[in-house]
Amino acid sequence: MTNSIRPSQKPLPLKSRKLLPLAALMLAGSLEGTAVHAQNANAEKTLKTVTVKEQAERPEGKDSLRVTDTSIGKGQQQLRDIPQSVTVVTERLMDDRNLETFKEALKNTAGISFLAAEGGEEDIRLRGFSLQATGDVFVDGVRDPAFYERDTFNMDRLEVLRGSASMLLGRGSTGGAVNQVSKAPRLIEENQIDVTLGSHNHRRIVADFNQQTGDNAALRISAMYTEADNNGAGSSLDKNGVAASYRWGIGERDEFSVGLYHLDNNNGMNYGMPWIRPTTTSSVLEATVLPLDPTAYYGMASDYNNGSATHATFSHLHRFDEGAELKTQVRQGHYERDQRASAIRLGNATLQGGTAASLATFSPATVLTRGTNLKIQDMDTLHVQSDFSKKFEALGVRHELLTGVDLAKEEKTVYAARTAGTQGGVTLTKPTTTVGTPDDGAWVNESLRVLRVNNQYTSTSWGAYAQDLVQVAPHWKVLAGLRYDSLRGDYDAYGAPTHAVDNGPQTAYQMNVGEWSKRAGVLFQPNDLQSYHFSYGTSFNTSGDSYSLGASNVDTAPEQSVNLELGAKIDSTDKRFTTRLALFRATKKNERNTDPLLPVVTLTGSRYVSGLEIDISGRPIPKWEVYGSFTWIPDAKVTQAAPCPASGACTQSAPGERVGDRPALMPEYSGSLWNTYQLNSQWRVGGGLTFRGKQTPTRAEFEVPAFVVADLMAEYMVNEALTIKANISNINNKRYADQLYPGHYIPGAGRLTQVTASYKF
Repeated sequence: MTNSIRPSQKPLPLKSRKLLPLAALMLAGSLEGTAVHAQNANAEKTLKTVTVKEQAERPEGKDSLRVTDTSIGKGQQQLRDIPQSVTVVTERLMDDRNLETFKEALKNTAGISFLAAEGGEEDIRLRGFSLQATGDVFVDGVRDPAFYERDTFNMDRLEVLRGSASMLLGRGSTGGAVNQVSKAPRLIEENQIDVTLGSHNHRRIVADFNQQTGDNAALRISAMYTEADNNGAGSSLDKNGVAASYRWGIGERDEFSVGLYHLDNNNGMNYGMPWIRPTTTSSVLEATVLPLDPTAYYGMASDYNNGSATHATFSHLHRFDEGAELKTQVRQGHYERDQRASAIRLGNATLQGGTAASLATFSPATVLTRGTNLKIQDMDTLHVQSDFSKKFEALGVRHELLTGVDLAKEEKTVYAARTAGTQGGVTLTKPTTTVGTPDDGAWVNESLRVLRVNNQYTSTSWGAYAQDLVQVAPHWKVLAGLRYDSLRGDYDAYGAPTHAVDNGPQTAYQMNVGEWSKRAGVLFQPNDLQSYHFSYGTSFNTSGDSYSLGASNVDTAPEQSVNLELGAKIDSTDKRFTTRLALFRATKKNERNTDPLLPVVTLTGSRYVSGLEIDISGRPIPKWEVYGSFTWIPDAKVTQAAPCPASGACTQSAPGERVGDRPALMPEYSGSLWNTYQLNSQWRVGGGLTFRGKQTPTRAEFEVPAFVVADLMAEYMVNEALTIKANISNINNKRYADQLYPGHYIPGAGRLTQVTASYKF
């Protein structure tokens, strides 16, 4: 009798895992801390008075498209004092354009492209360099490494720091880093409920409740529920989330907060559609997208993309005299992913009746095959970080010191399905379908799959940094920073088992990394409207960035990168409109080129990318509000590739890896523009564009065409409490490839119409 394990009964990882033991302690601590504060309220009055400006009460992202400060650079800083490009997508922009996911919000920042990775997730690229795969996504300054389909329901703003950021944030950050700023409790009573109805039975409700619970305490709860038959690109939606946070001691010497976040995704899955050629004799260079509506779905009715994210966070901010601050955060997270999908491919010539499929023969009778793709994994994380900032006079100049330490433990377990026979698994066979029968309802019993542990990865790391911004002259500031990171990764891989009860032969790999990261910059600020900068920064990526090691990469030294930037931030005389410009050059050395689906080993190469970025935000005139983000990359090349072996085929010479090639997923131009106009006291209208130039998928010769998508919005304020807003996205129903892979693409969403009612009370 075989030992059958259902998907809901995953085998226990071979290393211990925790399920948020800190959550209960944090919540209990919040209640205890409140009681202690109440008991000592009178005693506190006898202490020396501390004058503090309550930073959390600054205008939130829902109030404007323009912002003046950011928290992505460790601590709250003025944007003009950061010698690096920062783009901010505020809650107002996300609301105006109905941007419901992290990915859609990120599309409103320039320089973004997407790899449709072999595991079904999108690998986000910034300036052509991997962002999500290297863990460069953060929540409130804490690394958020797990893959899941992030939602914007609890997001106040999205901050994109461009260029090297390893000095501040540790490993990764060649193209940049993204910080999701959560909605925080404030000393006001404000509540809002948004209800959205739209195309494909789209139904979404978002609630945001903020209640002041004392003189210096507040509670905030955000919740979301979303359902849709189709997201406009072939995937159904069924997700919900809740985030609760409580702050006390707001504005006092010691401020505390505790929060819990949970998101459940039970969505459909469009793994990808195949490229097609005009004729069977056409060159591969002519490959293009299928002439199908983007909402067409050819996967199985039993395919799904389930996942969850849960994390608990505790933070403490201590304010010293003379403006010094020490902030400590502790976060424990647990993430799960269970994806069953179908990579769609054109059937071979035999299935097509003897002639291979092409645009010339494409018809409702064209046969499509379905893959049996699967990705199941769990992840547990623990992050502790503490940052100290202080402004002081020394040696006759003004200093702004920023220093800190952080520690992290990340554990990831990946499961695989046992095959039939001695492994004790089953073979699921998916039927073919035809172009003329989308959503055919075909179904297989995914619960029959039997799982085993395929591999496990555990990393422990710590880092310490120090940075000083020195006012060396009335209009000049100089910045210098240094960081050291230490990381150990332990990886266990299990081969194909020969019995139904084991995990197969184990192979263990270990990686040890110790790296320095540097950052330097010069700021020239002739007045409070202008700030010019030049910056230099380094970053590194380890061979275990994707939480896997093997014989080909375990001893590979980290990739090294250097970023140079010359930029400016200029405000209008009334400080209502801001323009940011930057010339940049990023160089990556000893670059790895790996792919789980192709016989390519770890390589050593280098490439560079040079370009121009322009951001605008604010109000040129009182009734007209504008946001724009544009990147132009005219010069990008592979400058060094690994030599071919002395004997055998030179597999390293794949397209995009050869000397002189333009790197893949590197559009020459990309960006987004949005603007609104207040017609009168009740009506506001808006419109915008999102565009991306032509680009090539990884290891492919053909170019994917450029595209421009247009959106419209109209908003009517019924009264101070109720507002009705209508959105039409992709008004021309543009057909385009959004996420790219050599063998397939994921289409961008087609035309969507949505109406949102917002009620404030």
